[in-house]
Amino acid sequence: MPRQVDHVSRRRHIAEAVCRLADERGLEGVTLRDVAARAQVSMGAVQRCFRTKEEMLVFALGHIGERIGERAQARLLRSPAQSAGTALGHAAAEISLLREEHRAEARVWLAFAAQAAVSATLAETLKANYAPLQEAFARLISEAAADRAVALDPHLEARALLALADGLTVHVLIGHLAPQEAHDVLHAHLARLLEQPVTRASGPEETDAYRAPGAAG
Repeated sequence: MPRQVDHVSRRRHIAEAVCRLADERGLEGVTLRDVAARAQVSMGAVQRCFRTKEEMLVFALGHIGERIGERAQARLLRSPAQSAGTALGHAAAEISLLREEHRAEARVWLAFAAQAAVSATLAETLKANYAPLQEAFARLISEAAADRAVALDPHLEARALLALADGLTVHVLIGHLAPQEAHDVLHAHLARLLEQPVTRASGPEETDAYRAPGAAG
């Protein structure tokens, strides 16, 4: 058992090295040799954990996707006083990666998304990461719409919200939108979705204070 635990830990350690290199150079700059050097392990150790570079990249993508997904899922767990709309706003802001401390994560995620366009294996991993978030978003949208007697297609709107979140990540990374502008776009979309008046949301650096439109607390 200790050997298995160490193996899992080492795979995650190597995945973190992959992410750091992808942040600095993009995935084209990620080689097994450079990953071994960054992780401060031998090439043999990397090859014992991953048979191929693709296997290593797939694991690294799953690793970062799991980390982002866990934060979003934590936002989706509501207290009795928190509305479905509020939880939806929190989670959407989380996966948009607009806060400064998540900027490196956003660059890595974008690098993997670009590579997934030409890698069926990475694409399948990405889709697997999106699936539970889409279902959770659809459930909350359905609840929020029912509370306000709004007629809409929850699954369609969940797909649109995920696509918007990814688009905002890209626009902030390339400098087309400032983080606050992106956050305002997200807030305005949720306000229109739930047919509520648009008010200025708290900025991306204040996500903990985010209130969905019309939320009481």
